[in-house]
Amino acid sequence: MTRDSIVKDPTLAPEGHRKIDWAAQHSPVLNTIFRNQLADGSLRGRKVAMTIHLEAKTAYLAILLAEAGADVTVSGSNPLSTQDDVCAALAERGVRVYATHDPSDEDFEGYLMQTIETAPEVIIDDGAELVGRMIVHRPDLLDGVIGASEETTTGILKLKAMDAEEVLPFPVLAANDARMKHLFDNRYGTGHSSIVALLSNTNLFISGKAVVVMGFGWVSRGLAKYAAGMGARVIVCEPDPVKLLEAYAEGYEVMNSLDAAGVGDVFLTGTGNIHVLRREHLERMKDGVLLANAGHYDHEFDLAALREMAVAEREARRNVTEYELEDGRRFHVLARGRLVNIAAADGHPVEIMDLTFAVQALAAHHLVRNAASMPAGLQTIPEEIDDLVARTKLATLGVEPEELTEEQISYQQSWR
Repeated sequence: MTRDSIVKDPTLAPEGHRKIDWAAQHSPVLNTIFRNQLADGSLRGRKVAMTIHLEAKTAYLAILLAEAGADVTVSGSNPLSTQDDVCAALAERGVRVYATHDPSDEDFEGYLMQTIETAPEVIIDDGAELVGRMIVHRPDLLDGVIGASEETTTGILKLKAMDAEEVLPFPVLAANDARMKHLFDNRYGTGHSSIVALLSNTNLFISGKAVVVMGFGWVSRGLAKYAAGMGARVIVCEPDPVKLLEAYAEGYEVMNSLDAAGVGDVFLTGTGNIHVLRREHLERMKDGVLLANAGHYDHEFDLAALREMAVAEREARRNVTEYELEDGRRFHVLARGRLVNIAAADGHPVEIMDLTFAVQALAAHHLVRNAASMPAGLQTIPEEIDDLVARTKLATLGVEPEELTEEQISYQQSWR
């Protein structure tokens, strides 16, 4: 075990190893990229810090970076998504870990700061947790950072604000905005895993239920798609009129959220914003509703307002908190409002995260090779990274993309 790791229980490592080995077996893209790109020595001796949902798939990415020669430190990006057995296994394999499941707020903050104290050269971030804290609390370490990559929509929004204020002193690759990330991870990964988590934690039937999806970005598109695929009646609420019309064209019902509050059986949030379901929505909801969040933070619906309205609170099932109101209505919140698919389940399917972490691995590889010639600030992922990940995945499926003929290329390039 790495000497200064902080994990809850080292004896849990065997189960963590089993989980990681399963993820490794089903990550052909990441394995290929490790052999063909990561193992070229570029990462040898580099200090890499990751804050990420600490479960088997993310652990495998950390292990491959370490096997490529990097000095890797990891911390969790969400208090409830950290799996203690995976952390124990990671530490046993020589990766420095500062993370426990469901820590106090003080401990959670401490783990992030300890990760920063390792003075990383490359940061793989989630929600801009490390980059933001380093700028505010340890600006003296910024000169040592080569660059960073960002995993989430929420983090990209924060980084855009930092960029506008000109406080980003190094290049940050928007990994979340790579096509091979958001088109698959945000949409299919979140949709699949969130509905699976909802069903497995409630043991309820979703077909025929009115499922209200807040937002219609890539995450919410996935939530709507998979809920509809399970037979639900899907209602979409979205402030962008173009996206709302797109939801209508996809065949979903569209409503103002206050109208939807009175008819929904299940409410799924995935906007990355704050309090999209507020007291005025809660007041209209009917008895027995389920509330689940697939956005980054646990404030997409106003839990404080719900607690104020409630006269009783109890654990109805594992990962399901029931709030009873004075009039007898009962509302059920999954995973304490945290990311339902990872706080109350195992997160995205392995094959989806194989694509995402291939992007992240190549982003780190690109930074150590090219950051010196890159400007500071938020930047798009190079197209060749998307192309390489897609072609590698297709190769594992035995598929080759169509090739344009010289005639077709000439036709596309001519205006005459």
